[in-house]
Amino acid sequence: MNIVVSACLLGVDCRYCGDNCKNEEILKLREEHTLIPVCPEQLGGLTTPRLPSERQGDLVIAKDGKDVTKAFQDGANQALYVSKLYECETAILKKNSPSCGFGVIYDGTFTGNKVPGDGVTAELFNQHGIRILNEDNFKEDI
Repeated sequence: MNIVVSACLLGVDCRYCGDNCKNEEILKLREEHTLIPVCPEQLGGLTTPRLPSERQGDLVIAKDGKDVTKAFQDGANQALYVSKLYECETAILKKNSPSCGFGVIYDGTFTGNKVPGDGVTAELFNQHGIRILNEDNFKEDI
């Protein structure tokens, strides 16, 4: 099976702070599946490193107050394109992220508080029927 995966979970230094969240358990999936890395924020044209961003309703706002919604939307569309190109029906996405979080994301205040919600990419994937997992629950369903 082809699985689209947040690139940071595969060890790519693409997070806002320039590091990654490499997950060895996810990497082990390579033994039986093809993992397709995507970083929607980079695909949307944002630099690494970059200021942290959080969703505020339908907008995505960087910590300095700049509206970065278009970059997040562009990146989500590119990630969806890659997912469809490789016929991925499942995604493992970084939890809590304004791009990839699914079910719970940061609340937009940059205080570490979390609220129910979805990142821009997760929301788009869900609308297109891609099953979304994260680094905590992927073992249950793959």
